[in-house]
Amino acid sequence: MYARVHAFVVQTKDGTVALASAFSGQKQAIKDRDHKFLRKAVEEAYKGVDCEDGGPFGAVIVFNDEVVASSHNMVLRNNDPTAHAEVTAIREACKKLKQIELSDCEIYASCEPCPMCFGAIHLSRVKRLVYGAKAEAAIAIGFDDFIADALRGTGVYQKAHLEIKRADGKEAIFAEEVFEKTKEKFRLY
Repeated sequence: MYARVHAFVVQTKDGTVALASAFSGQKQAIKDRDHKFLRKAVEEAYKGVDCEDGGPFGAVIVFNDEVVASSHNMVLRNNDPTAHAEVTAIREACKKLKQIELSDCEIYASCEPCPMCFGAIHLSRVKRLVYGAKAEAAIAIGFDDFIADALRGTGVYQKAHLEIKRADGKEAIFAEEVFEKTKEKFRLY
């Protein structure tokens, strides 16, 4: 079975010829929808700053064209460095939908997600991410450029003041055994 596509040749004022299809209306509808939900995420960012909960970041999770969760950065309010807008919205959506997989959802973020938020988005299986500002906008007002560097693979991780060491010997083996010993008891998804 083949889909029928209606295409129209359009000649513009300057004489150029363009091909317009029925899909152009659909693309515009998607763009308008994206802008609508992105605007809500940006409004959340303003809200978070106004009530002094955290930095200017907002996120909205959408399921079937309805906002399921809407949040802003809550780092200062919760004294929790992981309470970024995206993570907080994911937590809220999972509770509301009573599931840990959000594969039928989309997330709209006011800014390009940091590696932690991107990891949470990935782990929640969100099907689509739309963000507004680039990480450089956050960097310009003082947020760590480690975030953009990590996202783009351009940074050297020595910027972090964190020693990372894998345990060795019996303790490493003991830690690895938990996976083998629990694989029959634990079901992922």
